[in-house]
Amino acid sequence: MSIQDAPSLSLHCGDCPIRHRAVCARCEVDELQHLEEVKYYRSFEAGQTVTWAGDKMDFVASVVSGIATLTQTMEDGRTQMVGLLLPSDFVGRPGRETAAYNVTATTDLLMCCFRKQPFEDLMLRTPHVAQRLLEMTLDELDAAREWMLLLGRKTAREKIASLVAIIARRDASLKLRSPQGRMAFDLPLTREAMADYLGLTLETVSRQISALKRDGVIELQGKRHVTIPDFDRLLTEAGDDNDGGYLA
Repeated sequence: MSIQDAPSLSLHCGDCPIRHRAVCARCEVDELQHLEEVKYYRSFEAGQTVTWAGDKMDFVASVVSGIATLTQTMEDGRTQMVGLLLPSDFVGRPGRETAAYNVTATTDLLMCCFRKQPFEDLMLRTPHVAQRLLEMTLDELDAAREWMLLLGRKTAREKIASLVAIIARRDASLKLRSPQGRMAFDLPLTREAMADYLGLTLETVSRQISALKRDGVIELQGKRHVTIPDFDRLLTEAGDDNDGGYLA
C-alpha cells in the first residue's frame, strides 16, 4: 500500500470543504469533537494504489479532495473500472475486514481517515454518524442502479455527457458558478479511462467529445480543461431532467 501520512495538515472539521456532504454531515458540535480526536489524514499521489482488493483494510475514510477509481480484476487478468470516488465519498466498510475493490488515486488525493475499530465504536455512540452512513450507502445503491441504466440504455453521446455532469456536479473543489452560469474544471480521467468506465472504444469517446464541443455543449482547452456554458443543457444531452436525475 503506497501511503503518505499527512501529519502536518490540521483541518478543523468545521472548515472542511466536504463538511456538509460527508459521513459527518449530521454531526453536532460535540460529536464533531469526538471525530476530531480520532481522525488523521493520508495523501496519495496520482497513480498510487490506496488498497488492493482482498487486502486487509484497517481504516475507513472520506475523500476530501481529488478523485480515485474503483476497479476489479477478473481471474484472466482483465480489469474493469466499476466506480469513481469523488470528494465526500466514503471508502471502506465498517464490519468488513478486507477491501472489496482496488482503489487507485486518479489525481492527487487527500483522505480524512479513521482507524476502523475506533470508528465502529463511534458509530455505536453517535447515531448521527450511523444514520448518515446509511443514507450514503442507499444513495450509492441508487447510483449503481442508475449506472446500469446508463451503460445499458444510453447512447454514447449521453454516456459522455452524463460522466462530465457527474464530475462537474460532485467535485468539491469546483469554484462557484460565474454570474453567467459557466462552470470550469479539469477532467480527472484520460479518454482511455473514460472509455473503460463507460464501455466504449477510445475512438468513440474522442468522437463524442468532439461532437459535444462542436455543438457548444462543452468548451475544451487542451484535452482535460472543460468549461460548461449551460449546465441544464448538458443535463438534457445526458438524458436527465433538470433536477439532476441520478446525479442528485
